[in-house]
Amino acid sequence: MDLKWAIIALFVAEMLRLSKVVVMITARQIRAARALLNWSQQQLADKAIISLNAVRRLEGGEVDSRLSTITAVQKALAKAGVEFLSAGDKGEGVRLAKP
Repeated sequence: MDLKWAIIALFVAEMLRLSKVVVMITARQIRAARALLNWSQQQLADKAIISLNAVRRLEGGEVDSRLSTITAVQKALAKAGVEFLSAGDKGEGVRLAKP
């Protein structure tokens, strides 16, 4: 019985660790980040290696079933120096890591 609970505890700990890795960004954050960088939708699509239509759908708030698309956008924006702020007491946001 102790081994069973140890395995469950390890599984839960790993799931919590993984959940911190994937932070979902919002359509508003994507638009704001792109504005900070002065990028067009096409530039973001090129940097994230996704279609322009995918960027339009994401920024329009339409749900994209592929986590890989959102992750590609988030990585491209982060690589360009954007930090994503989680929705805390002051709400979600973005900022440039280096002014």
